[in-house]
Amino acid sequence: MPDSRLIDETTAYARDVVSGKIIAGENVRLACQRHLDDLKSGAKRGLRWDAEAAQDAIEFFPAMLTITEGAKEGEPFTLLPWHVFVVGSVFGWKDSNGFLRFRFVWLETGKGQAKSPLMAAIGIYLAGFYGKKRAEVYCIGETKDTAKVMFRDAVAMVRGPIPGKGGMTIEDTGFVLRGSGDLTYKMEHPTSGSFMLPIANNDSVSGPKPILVCGDEIHEMKSNKGVETWKAAVTKKHGDSILMLGTNTPSIDQTVGTGYSELCQKVLRGDFYDDSMFAYIARIDKGDDPFNDESCWVKSLPALGVTYPVENIRKQVVTAKNDISTMLMTKRLYFGVPVGSAGFWTSEQAWDSVKGPVDEDEMKGRRLHLSLDLSQKNDLTAVSGCWEGETLAVKTWYWTREFEIESRTTADHIPYRELAEKGEITITPGRTIDYSFVAKQIIDLCSSHDVVQMVVDPTKLEDLLKQFVEQGFQHWVYKGPDEPEGTGLKVVKHKQGKNISFDGKALSMPASITQLEDRMLNEGIVIDSNKLTDICASNTVVRMDAMSNRWFDKDVSRGRIDGMVTAAMAVGSAVSTMEAREKTSYLDGDDSEMIVL
Repeated sequence: MPDSRLIDETTAYARDVVSGKIIAGENVRLACQRHLDDLKSGAKRGLRWDAEAAQDAIEFFPAMLTITEGAKEGEPFTLLPWHVFVVGSVFGWKDSNGFLRFRFVWLETGKGQAKSPLMAAIGIYLAGFYGKKRAEVYCIGETKDTAKVMFRDAVAMVRGPIPGKGGMTIEDTGFVLRGSGDLTYKMEHPTSGSFMLPIANNDSVSGPKPILVCGDEIHEMKSNKGVETWKAAVTKKHGDSILMLGTNTPSIDQTVGTGYSELCQKVLRGDFYDDSMFAYIARIDKGDDPFNDESCWVKSLPALGVTYPVENIRKQVVTAKNDISTMLMTKRLYFGVPVGSAGFWTSEQAWDSVKGPVDEDEMKGRRLHLSLDLSQKNDLTAVSGCWEGETLAVKTWYWTREFEIESRTTADHIPYRELAEKGEITITPGRTIDYSFVAKQIIDLCSSHDVVQMVVDPTKLEDLLKQFVEQGFQHWVYKGPDEPEGTGLKVVKHKQGKNISFDGKALSMPASITQLEDRMLNEGIVIDSNKLTDICASNTVVRMDAMSNRWFDKDVSRGRIDGMVTAAMAVGSAVSTMEAREKTSYLDGDDSEMIVL
């Protein structure tokens, strides 16, 4: 029988955010747009939206729970608008088997936005009101004390009055609390055989089959071992099972929170596809000035003015304006700015402004510089081309192997098959990347373009040169100005890491990175639009030594960066050659004038 309520608060929230009626940051807008898009196309992937189930969950909270602390203590637990979207999404979306779609839920907001009470309340719902037998709910934390923070919220709500029931509590309905006061250590629902238990990361649990694992303050965790153990338990369990994590925006040295947050942002942007992952990430937007414009505060503080007083943050901002350490803390904890983060390796606005189509055919007649970064582990190989000109043009080609591609898709957070369908990467058959595909692309470019040289990371170069020999392609490796030149494609080794050339003649990453960035900031370059290149750029971390030499650090990067390495190398080759040619022309001009005189 159809639900007579005819209401879908979850979708209404998504529409209001996307339309701008509700002010929200970019990541929340992306989450809401994802919801609307899935309503249209999710069925093709086996997804089903159950508005009735979503509304049942949403209405449980004010019907059965009471707010136990804060300005609204004693009032029914009416969900905040952002809560509605989270709860509705979690319980409304179903997979092809009819189970809950989302098995990993990430909640990231500013401080004081009622994340912990929300997760505690969801735990109560699943433990005694969701209709599942033997439901196991775990509250996790770095320590037992941390885990008990959320658990105590749940205990307080179970002991609190049910709205409109004359003082009756959930405890009176059949829930059992083991222990007394703050020493309560377990919550049970004997009728269904369900329970809720606080667990520290180093506690052992025998064969858990959780319906919910919820953890707060993830940014404080020093290792992801505990989270990954619980994630494995959720993945293993048949049926409904959720790992729900809450946090403030982490800084870069809080690597556990940073890693999960960045993965979730990739899913929201569509860089990586995972239908089982949900994220609500409330941050202010780039360009917002929270210390001089209050209107952006609600983007990171969605409970502002409802359960979180505006005056609280106003006082915090006044203090922050006069104390740099407080300012940095306020930016991160209240406004979602990842202070201390390496962030995007250069100006993200500049990067976005130089992206566009690069047509190989239109580039014919312009000198071309190639660069190559062969994979060391047979996972990803990239070749970039940079065409000379007043405005440089850069295009990158990628290859990976078919073997283990599904597991590498997960490990690298790169949707290899989707990218291959769009022509943005080539997947070669077998256990290793077939370098004949790479060699053919280089040979084809050399046959149709005026290729000046190819600069390379010398690692595994011999494997490619063997392919050149097998295909009868002429090439020679440059060994220095005093050595004789060969015929065919000129291959030049490009220094990697922070190594530089003191005489300025050899190509090096510090110089190439500077030349790439200068062209980007001055809009003197077009970089071909490719999702994989964007992923490489977002993964890139730049290091700098005492002499201000910068290099891309693969060891601490957030993922694959091969496309950024080759792009910088190709640009460095092109710019260095153009500058040398201009210098030679200038000196030749001076000589001519001297001869005439």
